[in-house]
Amino acid sequence: MEVDDPIDFLGEDTSEEEIEKLRAERDDMRDRFMRAMADAENSRKRSERDRKEAENYGGSKLARDMLPVFDNLKRAVDTITDEQREAQAAVIEGIELTMRELLNVFKKHGIDALAPEVGDKFDPNVHEAMFEAALPGTKAGDIIQVMNVGFMIHDRLLRPAQVGVSSTPA
Repeated sequence: MEVDDPIDFLGEDTSEEEIEKLRAERDDMRDRFMRAMADAENSRKRSERDRKEAENYGGSKLARDMLPVFDNLKRAVDTITDEQREAQAAVIEGIELTMRELLNVFKKHGIDALAPEVGDKFDPNVHEAMFEAALPGTKAGDIIQVMNVGFMIHDRLLRPAQVGVSSTPA
């Protein structure tokens, strides 16, 4: 059956009112379809963003729990004397190797150390002030001591660096 005239297809008694009603229904269906397509695309984008976020930050809790292990290894290495280094070279080398391997694993998973230096400017976005003290020869806001390094996971702060900050010298 070939349809040339839509009015003939609908029947002889089709009024203009019925045609307008059908056009309105068609337009409504088109609008619903476009909204459904937009919702589907938004859901796809949201799912992709959530997947990426889970991939990048899903291990944050484990990483945060591993930071004290790094801190303890660092403290152990920092307290080694020259005499101990000579007497226990193999043990100390093992501790240092373990610490380097831990840092390599962190790096592999997008975790980087924030190691401020004495004299750097305090940044509240990445540093945590543990104390404030007036120290001659420094400016207010200078880092005067570093207690613990901080860590970033990709672009998020995992743990701020713990520092002492100079106040205005008295």
